[in-house]
Amino acid sequence: MEVLRPFEVTSSDLQDRIEELVDATFSDLQSQFLVLPRGANFVEYREFQNAYEVLRRRTNAFADFSEGSVLTALRENSLCLVVVRTMLGMSPPEWADLARSDKNSDITQGHARSLEGRCRRDRTYINRLHSTESLDRINALVSVAVEYIVRGTPPGAPDTVHRLDKVDTSHGLKSLRHAASQHIPYAVLLYERYLGRPFATHRDAVSELVGDVMETAIEERLTRARITFRKTKRSESIPGYDQVPDFFVPDEFNPSAVIEAKIACDDGSARDKVARIERLTRIRDDRRRGGQPDFEVIACIDGRGFGVRREDMRSLINRTEGKVFTLATLDQMITHTQLQRFQPTVEG
Repeated sequence: MEVLRPFEVTSSDLQDRIEELVDATFSDLQSQFLVLPRGANFVEYREFQNAYEVLRRRTNAFADFSEGSVLTALRENSLCLVVVRTMLGMSPPEWADLARSDKNSDITQGHARSLEGRCRRDRTYINRLHSTESLDRINALVSVAVEYIVRGTPPGAPDTVHRLDKVDTSHGLKSLRHAASQHIPYAVLLYERYLGRPFATHRDAVSELVGDVMETAIEERLTRARITFRKTKRSESIPGYDQVPDFFVPDEFNPSAVIEAKIACDDGSARDKVARIERLTRIRDDRRRGGQPDFEVIACIDGRGFGVRREDMRSLINRTEGKVFTLATLDQMITHTQLQRFQPTVEG
């Protein structure tokens, strides 16, 4: 039996076939958590390994793991800062808090994130630094990291787990040197990965870029079809729109269609994103009631988060009058919406 999508059904049949249309949309949703945008600060394993070897060499295979030797490594390769942080097993904000409490540093969580981002982009960043304030913050981070790694895991209550109780830091430098000089068993590596959530740091760093996967796909299709559009900026303010869409076609002054791109991997964020799209449909309805030219609301969604609540999907399909597309059906967006009116035709 042929599977119909919401955008292929007439408005009069939309409500009668809503459950079928919800099922069809659910079947098109893909799990977006398996693929992440690289972003500007992504570090390849080769680069990470090179920095690790610089740190290893400058500390004499961790026999001289001191503040001075670590700072020397950082001046040679700024990415060593990230290597030290992963040895410590903390996020940049947590490391900053440790430096503030133990070293009276003025480094903030924002400073720590910004510093790591610069070190990921530029391997010479620390060596070129001349700001005394910035250097003092780096010194504080290095100093507290060295102290905690050398000290290892302190005694604790039996019902607690210390963050340094890891295969490479539990017994201070002894553990670190063993990890550096021996092949760590694969089971231990997998357990460490389990504790840290694979790609967690990178996923957090590019969380705002996840939606760009859909936006880029939309932009490519509009450009290829030579359709006039205006892509809005993040957090842009436009009069008359308390919810600004991702795209206006042809522009925000006289729109015939607005496009909202949303990807959600969990049901909580999906519900919020459905509400944002529905807000655009209410703006459309207000224009209709006021006798103004209205516009078509096109929802481009993906991610398994949208496949959890049937009620939300029913509402989304109804409110957009069937104009719901996924990455799997995005190639049909232009031919099944007002967008086709703006596609140039070839005469003759």
